[in-house]
Amino acid sequence: MATSSDHPLHPTGSTGPSPLNGLLYGHIYSAAVRAVAVHRIADRLADGPRTVEELAQDSGLHADSLRRVLRLLAMHGLFSQDEKGAFGLTEAGRPLRTDVPGSQHAAALFITDEMLRRASYGITDILRTGETPFEVAYGRPFFEHLAATPDARDLFDAGMASLSGRVVELVADSYAFPDGGTVVDVGGGRGGFLHAVLSREPGLNGVLFDRPDTVSDHLLDTAELTGRWSVVGGDFFSEVPAGGDLYLLKNILHDWDDEDCLRILRAIRGAAAPGTRLLVVDAVLPDNGDPHPAVELDMIMLMVLKGRERTAAEFESLLTRSGFRPNRVLPTPSLPSIIEAEAV
Repeated sequence: MATSSDHPLHPTGSTGPSPLNGLLYGHIYSAAVRAVAVHRIADRLADGPRTVEELAQDSGLHADSLRRVLRLLAMHGLFSQDEKGAFGLTEAGRPLRTDVPGSQHAAALFITDEMLRRASYGITDILRTGETPFEVAYGRPFFEHLAATPDARDLFDAGMASLSGRVVELVADSYAFPDGGTVVDVGGGRGGFLHAVLSREPGLNGVLFDRPDTVSDHLLDTAELTGRWSVVGGDFFSEVPAGGDLYLLKNILHDWDDEDCLRILRAIRGAAAPGTRLLVVDAVLPDNGDPHPAVELDMIMLMVLKGRERTAAEFESLLTRSGFRPNRVLPTPSLPSIIEAEAV
């Protein structure tokens, strides 16, 4: 009989699981995470551990199947299992709840959605063709698909807001924003980052600029920001609101290839007076190829869009070619850095 260390479906060596093993089973782990997110199991454990039978009765699920999925995720630290077999939610699994600050529930649903799964199947072919897997699978570019598919657009917007969560606070705390004037957040989504910036500087006003269907569901209408914001819908490839004292571009450039990035940056430069600052908030890859968490994000760009994660030198080239002078790169406690530039 085969032992656990030489089972053909569990290739391990004498020193434990091989790195290859974890990669081979990665899609199973993400499918399990999706299953518990869809059925909101984390929410059902908010008040403490429960037996699988209780969870199954409460959620209308199949008890034995649920036990086996939770056992897998407990092995990876998202849930705990006590001596009586009851499952609880760990600190690592807490972000799967929908009702906690920094919830990653919407992010989990987006990252494990069929859109990204189908795109991932095309990685094999892109090595041969260079064609974006998402466009091959769906017959149109990602953002065109979102515009034509309201459910997909809502999933994406919620996922991006969830992924940003705590990040916007950490980034906003990492830069000395001016105490007055107007900041324009270009491609700012529903306004989470702009809200964080304006909340820190009571004398600062803001303009949220993005697709009309996105900004219509903005987050700026709060008591503390009364009278200090406006919302504009439009296309950042052609024109952005003029007259800003500071422009923000958070997690935008990595979505696009160099030529489209230049179109966006030149539109901002056309709206900005000389000396106006621009903050590009994006991950910055090391120039020497050292491991970096943004390499994983770069694979999503490869699968879904024509964009990419970039090094500091690559950002400097884009900014210089579009009429900006790069000043400095500021690391933050989160994945993105802040690249500060000035219109020349």
